[in-house]
Amino acid sequence: MNFERLFDFLEILNKNNSKEWMDEHRSQYETVKADYVNWLEDLDLKLSKIDEDYYSSSGKKAINRINNNLLYHPNKPTYKDHFGAGLDKRPKTGDFYIHLGIDEIFVAGGFYKPKSEYLKSIREAIDYNGDEFKDIINSKTFRNHFGGLMEDVDQLKTAPKGFSQNHKHIDLLRLKSFAAMKPFERKDVLAEDFKNKVIETYRAMLPFRRYLNKAVTV
Repeated sequence: MNFERLFDFLEILNKNNSKEWMDEHRSQYETVKADYVNWLEDLDLKLSKIDEDYYSSSGKKAINRINNNLLYHPNKPTYKDHFGAGLDKRPKTGDFYIHLGIDEIFVAGGFYKPKSEYLKSIREAIDYNGDEFKDIINSKTFRNHFGGLMEDVDQLKTAPKGFSQNHKHIDLLRLKSFAAMKPFERKDVLAEDFKNKVIETYRAMLPFRRYLNKAVTV
């Protein structure tokens, strides 16, 4: 995978962010995209051998559209400044997300601002066995890779409906997102062992994602 070419394309696109420019350079985009899709498919195959419950998908299904949704965000540029892809995307569960951008590069997973029904299920799981969840997010492996949960600026200031303010896991019950993220630098992506680092990150996040996915599907 030629990640240097991928970043070069994003840099140029960011400076010429218009449909007219993209139409003229569509073949360049398709070349970069196809290269990344192949890389994702090989990663998908390797991850499927790690987790018996892994939900496999093609690289074409994993990769996100590079167009911004201007219907809901009319002030955004026409195209994104990154390539995003989600693997292990079983319906109604949190996926494993890879973000390769000009300014931000990270691997993340879990539930970021989930639907109210999923949030309710996660809170019920924490109410039932929050000690298990805390053991996962406080483990050495999880801390070393992710530092903790992603910051949730939208968390509640009081207890959610149906839960006591004195609940032993009130710090978790107030959250509206349950996600973890590991940042990378561009030099990490350009290194030969980047795929191995992504696989290592997947392994480290697996107990966390399994807990959350079980919470919303049981």
